Amino acid sequence: MHFSNDRLSKPHFDWQLFLGAYALAIFGVLAVTITNYDPSLGADRSLIELVMDSYNGRWQAAFVLVSFIAVGGMMSINYQFLGRVWPFLYIANVALLTLVLASEAISGMSGWFTIIWDRTIQPSELAKVAVILSLSKELSRHEKPVPTFRYFVRLCIHIGIPLILIIAQPDIGTMLVFIVIFFCLLLMSGFPIKYWLALVGVGLVVCVIAGFYLQSTNNWRWLRLTAFINPEGDPNGSGFQTLQAMSAVGAGGLTGVGMFQEGTLTQLNYVPENHTDFIFSSIAETMGFVGCMLLLALYAYVIFRMLRLSYHTSERFGRLIIVGVASMLIFHMFENVGMNIGVMPITGIPLPFISYGGSNLIANMAGIGLVLNVTSRKPVTRTADAI
Repeated sequence: MHFSNDRLSKPHFDWQLFLGAYALAIFGVLAVTITNYDPSLGADRSLIELVMDSYNGRWQAAFVLVSFIAVGGMMSINYQFLGRVWPFLYIANVALLTLVLASEAISGMSGWFTIIWDRTIQPSELAKVAVILSLSKELSRHEKPVPTFRYFVRLCIHIGIPLILIIAQPDIGTMLVFIVIFFCLLLMSGFPIKYWLALVGVGLVVCVIAGFYLQSTNNWRWLRLTAFINPEGDPNGSGFQTLQAMSAVGAGGLTGVGMFQEGTLTQLNYVPENHTDFIFSSIAETMGFVGCMLLLALYAYVIFRMLRLSYHTSERFGRLIIVGVASMLIFHMFENVGMNIGVMPITGIPLPFISYGGSNLIANMAGIGLVLNVTSRKPVTRTADAI
């Protein structure tokens, strides 16, 4: 260990992360516009006209513009101050997750507040950032990550309350994201193996009991979760979305069939929810393997950048914040792409920065803003050699 002159170890606004995140967001506007393409309006239109003529496309572009406020807002308040007032943020987070249970169910889930016109906001998306902040602060309070068993129980209650409220919606996908964030933060804080084993054991027991219950009741969520194992077994039911998405992915080939083409599986809405959960299948069909690799390269760049920034952040609280945001994005990307190509269960998790929707995009950008907050204000202390 020594004092490093590397720029990443000093307070700075990380333009590379900022530009990488917005490159993904702009890619998302294009992808959403493609799924909403209407050939009856004519093919000789500019890209801006195509976006503005698309209902979903222009809303997604509006969400991108609003996201600048989210980034700016998260950067405007010192993250150390946010760490001191986390109990208030946590209580507000729990209150919103409780109140939303009384909202009107959409697709069998009570997870949205209607705010104006037909616009909605999903509190569970914003809760991810709030939980990353509060858990990071809790885990950074002590030199040892879990000094006592009582503290371990306290951490479980900390994550358990919002988790139970999300399960009550019910939102299985977001529940999994919370669990991944929790485990990653525990891992990075040096969590003792005995508590790891206890958590894994309890988790397995709960999953087995829940699985048997859902299977015995022939619950549609269970059928949807397990359909990826053998989608051909119920091609017109639980396996329908998986099979349609895989067909669209396969149709794209190396370079795709073209972004704004009439008669494509995307344009004909062959894949349900192809602007949200299954937008990756649309990208694969219209842009092919090349377009998918470009998208994944952008993700790899943003995630690697965050991991590198965490490596160069010696202050414990800030480092855990960066790892928490990175783990959230990694799981979202891995699960969404996986369910589009038939290797992961369908959980309704959006593709970060890409899928249509303001809540997810703004929450992701708020996470990026929180990381930029850390890099801009972290203390200059000893750090390891630059990568």
